[in-house]
Amino acid sequence: MAFPRMTLARLVPAIAGLALLAAPVEARILAVVEGVDITDEDVAIAMDDIGPTLPQDMQGPDRDKYVLDYLIDLKLVARKAEAEKLVNDADFARRMTYYRDKVFMEGAFSGLSKQVNTEAALRKVYDDVSKAQKPESEVHARHILVPSEDQAKAALRRLQGGEDFAKVAKELSQDPGSEGGDLGWFTRDQMVPEFAEAAFKMTRPGELSQPVQSQFGWHVIRLEERRDRPFPPFEAVRDQVARYAVQKSQSDYIAKLRQAAKVERIESAPAPLPIPAPK
Repeated sequence: MAFPRMTLARLVPAIAGLALLAAPVEARILAVVEGVDITDEDVAIAMDDIGPTLPQDMQGPDRDKYVLDYLIDLKLVARKAEAEKLVNDADFARRMTYYRDKVFMEGAFSGLSKQVNTEAALRKVYDDVSKAQKPESEVHARHILVPSEDQAKAALRRLQGGEDFAKVAKELSQDPGSEGGDLGWFTRDQMVPEFAEAAFKMTRPGELSQPVQSQFGWHVIRLEERRDRPFPPFEAVRDQVARYAVQKSQSDYIAKLRQAAKVERIESAPAPLPIPAPK
């Protein structure tokens, strides 16, 4: 078989994981290497590690066989390296300590994920976030985009004279992305500042703006409707809620541990990034 490129960084976590995560009684033994069992659960751990690096067209039994062969080779290489003390130095010990701690942390986080990733827990997170979310205004508008202020004023006179906005937009507007000038619903931050300021200043459906200049040219805007943007239903953001809940549970867990521990930082570190709430 083609043995995957190995580095100490890959070899050590695999050894640490296999040593720490003992297979349960029901695990199925797939191979025995020098008296040591390799189980289907060991294969699952290895698949998590090297699976993303395998060719996409390697699937099914071929993929399983490759990973099992990799584990057999891993056991043999690790046993030989340990016997000959090839990596028995201070750097190896530091790496073993790091990966041991990492495996424990991942195990703790996995338990937290199971606790928060239930339907009831996720719905509570969703309810809390949706209640705290401030309503965001949306505008439904049309516009006509022309190169000069004089052309914008001429278009505005036609509209004030009663001509149909969509008809004038089709004749004059240089925005090919809006049919009849229709921009649909948008929030303030989705438009350039000058356009957004004019669009959100209007309050009455059918109201027309004075010509507005932006980096794209000159606009005449008509307000169609205004509304508060509805918060998306739970089903539409369930995956986002789950990710947020897991990240928040991990962050809270770490914060409690830090509060109870004595930690002396010799050098300052950047502030942690905030966890974005689902939108």
